[in-house]
Amino acid sequence: MTVHDTISAVLLLTGTALCLLGAFGLLRFPDLLTRLQAATKTQTFGLLLVLAGAAVRLEPRYAVALVLVALFQVITAPVLSQLFGKAGYVTGAVERSAVEVDELDERLRAEGQAD
Repeated sequence: MTVHDTISAVLLLTGTALCLLGAFGLLRFPDLLTRLQAATKTQTFGLLLVLAGAAVRLEPRYAVALVLVALFQVITAPVLSQLFGKAGYVTGAVERSAVEVDELDERLRAEGQAD
């Protein structure tokens, strides 16, 4: 077993474990906002580690495609999380009393979209 194999295995196993923890958080966390945290942060970081682990095993010219996948994931996951969170907030799926700092309510009121 070479050093590259060991590094790749550690990255792949760590990334897989983070993805598994994110899936576990989706099942265990009580509300939409905490589930969004589990779905985006751990899944994104876990996928980045898996991609890094795969990139270690590939030739550099093939690893460029993995960089594009990672970049797409890093850009889209937070945006989608924000959109889902706002949609849940506007439709009432978010328990507003559990939110300590409610900046979205202030912004929606300023825009005339609050209920």
